[in-house]
Amino acid sequence: MKNFFTTKRICRAGVIAALYVALTYAFGQLSYQGILQIRPAEALTILALFFPEAVPALWIGCVLANLLSGYGWYDIVFGGLTSLVAAVLTYGTGKLIKNHVLKIIVGGFFPVILNAIVVPLLIVFAAGDLCGYETATIAYFINFGSMLLTQALWIYGLGSILYFSIVKLQQRGVSVFISETKKKPDNTQTENL
Repeated sequence: MKNFFTTKRICRAGVIAALYVALTYAFGQLSYQGILQIRPAEALTILALFFPEAVPALWIGCVLANLLSGYGWYDIVFGGLTSLVAAVLTYGTGKLIKNHVLKIIVGGFFPVILNAIVVPLLIVFAAGDLCGYETATIAYFINFGSMLLTQALWIYGLGSILYFSIVKLQQRGVSVFISETKKKPDNTQTENL
């Protein structure tokens, strides 16, 4: 466990969480409300395909971003938990699947579908007794379709660009984007012989 909490991973987690919050706050209420939710920070969920530290970073970033959502504790707690579960599943996908395109498709599916299911529920619950059962059901399915569309746009559209950019940077050997450092063989023993 000691090797997990390296300086590089802690810093990278902090940057991911901060970027999520900053990108969400930059769009103000458009990040939380409306039929087409503008939250490009969701593209960062693709980072869980590469880095295990992205999982808690995305959760923390989402919780902090949802402090201003207007949907209260529902969004802070359950929105954050949705991001956490989606990030864990995305990370697992990154470990199991090697094909880049398939990895994006399957890994991106979890944040898309989980947010499309949960966020509309949060919106309906936050509305409370303002609407009846039929109105709440209609509102849920309208928001479900909207979330499905916008999540897919950010994760598959912007997230794919982010994914392939990181793959290129890793191939070039940019150390910030490389998870494990390969140890050089220890030649000191052979030199002493």
